Amino acid sequence: MRIMTGILAAATVLATALPAVPAMAKQGDVLVRVRAINVMPNESSGSVLPGFPGEEVGVDNSPAPEIDITYMATDNIGFELIAATTKHSASGVSGTTGSIGRLASTWVLPPTLTAQYHFAPEGAIRPYVGAGINYTIFWNEDATDELETAVGTTLVRMSDSFGWALQAGVDIPINERMFLNLDVKYIDINTTATLTTTAARTQTVDIDLDPLVVGIGIGMKF
Repeated sequence: MRIMTGILAAATVLATALPAVPAMAKQGDVLVRVRAINVMPNESSGSVLPGFPGEEVGVDNSPAPEIDITYMATDNIGFELIAATTKHSASGVSGTTGSIGRLASTWVLPPTLTAQYHFAPEGAIRPYVGAGINYTIFWNEDATDELETAVGTTLVRMSDSFGWALQAGVDIPINERMFLNLDVKYIDINTTATLTTTAARTQTVDIDLDPLVVGIGIGMKF
């Protein structure tokens, strides 16, 4: 709530500094946005099993560019598809795995489709909310040098995830076609990481990533 309050306050300040322009979003319009985002996992982890009961992992934040496309089915209802990929590292937080530090890295691709409701398509400030689904693909998983120094060559695999997403944001016109965008998403992402060493010893850990994705960018109407 504090993040959204800050975003709406900033939007109000920006909107008062901009001249009035025609409505940006009408039925049939396509809105393309390019954002700078920061993906901040709200992770919770199970134990690294069977070898390290009680030891959990943490996942770091990651900034990245993002692109999205919204089709306005009506003046108020739009459908948005977003695509971005970010790289994250998982680290031990206690015990033996904590002393190793970074355990593995992976790229995350979570294409997300949301249905949006735009409250004021003709307003100087145009807030919207959305809800939808995502399918998250983990790719290019890799054990860190720190882990392989401790246990030898290790194969890392992370299971893909299907989940839901929530969204809130605001568009602020710059001119008749371009607008500033501020956006926050919460994405439900869960995975199981499997680490297999050359000695055929396998450890698994369940991780709920559930990131908050905060972005700011520029959009254009087509």
